Amino acid sequence: MNFLATIGSTLEKYISNGQLEEYLVFIQKKYQQYQEGKPASYIPELAKVDPDQFAIAVTTIDGRTYSAGDALNEFTMQSTSKPLMYGYALKEHGSDYVHSKVGVEPTGEAFNSIIELEEKSHRPFNPMINSGAIATTSLTKGKDFQDKLRQIKEHFESYVGRTLQVDEKVYLSEKKTAHRNRAIAYLMKHFDVMESDIEETLDLYFKQCSILMNSLDLSMVAATYANRGVQPVHKNQVIASADVSKILSLIFTCGMYDSAGEWAFRVGLPAKSGVSGAIFAVVPGVCGISCYSPRIDSKGHSLRGSLAIQEISEKFKFNIFQMGAVH
Repeated sequence: MNFLATIGSTLEKYISNGQLEEYLVFIQKKYQQYQEGKPASYIPELAKVDPDQFAIAVTTIDGRTYSAGDALNEFTMQSTSKPLMYGYALKEHGSDYVHSKVGVEPTGEAFNSIIELEEKSHRPFNPMINSGAIATTSLTKGKDFQDKLRQIKEHFESYVGRTLQVDEKVYLSEKKTAHRNRAIAYLMKHFDVMESDIEETLDLYFKQCSILMNSLDLSMVAATYANRGVQPVHKNQVIASADVSKILSLIFTCGMYDSAGEWAFRVGLPAKSGVSGAIFAVVPGVCGISCYSPRIDSKGHSLRGSLAIQEISEKFKFNIFQMGAVH
C-alpha cells in the first residue's frame, strides 16, 4: 500500500469508528489550557478579540468536515489569504509573468521585514511575505476598485462555497496603522515592481486580509489544495492542479516565515499562518486541517493551533517525509 493510501486508511478508520471528532475534541481541550502568547496588537482591532477562542477543523478531499471548539466563530484571514491571492494571480496572468514580479525563495526574515527585495531584480523574495503579497494583489484585474474587490471575494468564495464578508473595523484599523506596508509598497514602486496605484493596491490588500472566514471554511480551503484544486463539496476545479503544486511548494518553504525550517522538521506539511490566529495545513491527497486561536507567538503563528496541528500530524503520520516509516 502506498503512502497516501496508508495514511488515508488510518484517518478513514477513525472516521468510520466515529473517533475523529472525539479525538479533535480531546486535542482542543488539551491545548485550550495553554495561556502563552496574546492577540496581535500592532493592528489595534485584532487586540480586542477574545484570546481564549480555539477551534480545530479537518475536511477530507471528499468533503466531510469534522471539528471541535468554536468552529463557527469568524476571524479575519490576514496572511492565510496570501496563497489564495497568489493562486488568483497565477490563474489570471500565468506563472512567467507573476514571477517576473515576485520570486520563489524563502527569506529567513519576519513576515513584515523591510528588507524583502532581491538585490538584483528588486522583486519581493516570495508571495507569502508582505511585499510579495502586495505585489500579487497589485495584479488584480478589474475596471475599478469595487470590480477588483469583487473578483478577489469571488475567487475566495469559490473555495468555501458561500458568500464572504470583509470586517470593516479590522480593515480600517489595519489601514490606519500600516506604515511599514506603505514603505514596502513605495520601495517596490520605486523599482517598478509595482505598476498599479499604491493606495488602491494597499486598500485591496487590507480588504483581502480582512475577509472573514471560520475554521470550517479554512479547512475547506486546505482540502481544496489537498484535492489538487478541486473544491471537495461542489467538485469545481477552482484552481489548476499545476498551480496548486506551486502554491504548496511555496507555503511549505515560505508559509511559516522565519520558522519554516522548524515547521518542516517537526510537522512536515505545507502550512500557512496569519496573525489573527488562523493557521491551515495541507495533507496532499488526504485532507485539510485548520485551527484558530488568537494567542500568537513572536513569529506571528497561533500557539495552540501550531501545537494541535503538530500533534495531529504525528498521530496520523501525515509528515510527508515519513513515507518509509508508515506501516
